[in-house]
Amino acid sequence: MTNQTIHVIARFVAIPNKVEELKAILLGLIESTKLEAGVIKYELLQNQSDPTDFTFVEEWESAAALDTHLASPHVQAAIAKLEGLIAAPLENIRRYSILAAIPTIQGVES
Repeated sequence: MTNQTIHVIARFVAIPNKVEELKAILLGLIESTKLEAGVIKYELLQNQSDPTDFTFVEEWESAAALDTHLASPHVQAAIAKLEGLIAAPLENIRRYSILAAIPTIQGVES
């Protein structure tokens, strides 16, 4: 398949008493990222049963667009603030290729 987009899962687990601080840093990435070239989807999720667990679900036009995002000043500044807020080392940012999907309904955002 040519021109396949890159899907990303990036997970962060907060130290229990640092949830709000981590949430603020992660939410702070949204505004700058939505202006970046190549971003298709950039969602921040918080686990309903474990509020310390945050996950970005992303889709990028290309690996180059993702690499540019990861090297951007706002991402690097956020990463620099993670020490003392996350319970485990940052997991590798996992890159995926889509194998199958249910089409989205026109006019309904996911």
